Amino acid sequence: MRYLIFSTCILVIVFTPQQILFAEPPTAKPCELKGGAPLPTVKLELAAKGLKNPVHITHAGDGSGRLFIAEQAGIVRILRDGNLLPTPFLDIREKVKSGGEMGLLSIAFHPKFKENGRFFVNYTSSSGGLHTVISEFQMSNNPDVADKKSERIILTADQPFSNHNGGQIAFGPDGYLYIGMGDGGSANDPQGHGQNLSTLLGAMLRIDVDRKEGKLQYNIPDDNPFKTRPNARPEIWAYGLRNPWRFSFDPLTGILYAGDVGQDAREEIDIVERGQNYGWNIMEGSICTSGVNPKCNTTGLTLPIIDYGRDDGISVIGGFVYRGHEIPGLCGSYIYGDWGSGKLWALRRDGHEVAENKRLLDTKLSISSFGIDEAYEVYVVDYNGGVYKVGAKK
Repeated sequence: MRYLIFSTCILVIVFTPQQILFAEPPTAKPCELKGGAPLPTVKLELAAKGLKNPVHITHAGDGSGRLFIAEQAGIVRILRDGNLLPTPFLDIREKVKSGGEMGLLSIAFHPKFKENGRFFVNYTSSSGGLHTVISEFQMSNNPDVADKKSERIILTADQPFSNHNGGQIAFGPDGYLYIGMGDGGSANDPQGHGQNLSTLLGAMLRIDVDRKEGKLQYNIPDDNPFKTRPNARPEIWAYGLRNPWRFSFDPLTGILYAGDVGQDAREEIDIVERGQNYGWNIMEGSICTSGVNPKCNTTGLTLPIIDYGRDDGISVIGGFVYRGHEIPGLCGSYIYGDWGSGKLWALRRDGHEVAENKRLLDTKLSISSFGIDEAYEVYVVDYNGGVYKVGAKK
């Protein structure tokens, strides 16, 4: 692959209000869109610097106000009250194969982390062959340092190439862990993983980490779409993905947006729904994949809600729906960016259609990820070492 972690697409999942189990921070409620005011102008405010190749940022949902930043080599740092703590929260560099699109790629805290101290990471390992590892860790007696010896490997997936590892893990509103898996790498998905239900690659996975099933370290939710299909992996929630590097759930509606990085022509945003096929490697974004079949059959494929070409960027980075309160005009808008061009956009949906898509900023950042704090304010991660908060431009 041509640029670090990123080859492009974006996804979304819909839940009914009864299914949404997010434990809201005690002092924050997600904003609700009240009208159709024009999207505002914004600025980026430096929140942290001096990081080494940061690729992910999130919070623990424990009311502490801390932000946790994953550095690609295998370290998780804590940002608290505007200061980076000198001691890492987690250091597993000896376990991680880092470089290119490999490394420690994300961290996710259990919805009941405040009570049980459980969190999960996604990293690349070369021990015994290249593979993705999803592991659980526990807290130590120090609330700012994890117990690195507590690792319990939940799931592994062999990786045939060093790129398109996916990398995002996140808990959904239903309490299950979602895992974005790339197609395994190289060009045009040469091993056909995207359209193959018998592999974990090229798919969005959904597992229950609170129960075990047979020899598995997790359970398969009863409503996973392929649980009873012969020769299909029951972990799969949706498939036909190339490299869903970053995805997120709207804190208010439960809709899942994800960035699935494209190949040569299109970067894409999808709404991911149960059992849907998002087209790769038959399609790249809204077009047929030229290196496979330029006159493809699109029957049964779910198209993106929006995609863009090489004039706007080379690797989409999935973001977050803004549910903060500091920029009222952004409420309900999905903010996303591009690793290569540094551009930042916001889109609004009206029902099933994109009603507006506006470029918010042109930056010089190498955008590697987005995140939110406990007040639902949005942050942008720069692979070159900085974290920025999206703020209102006066």
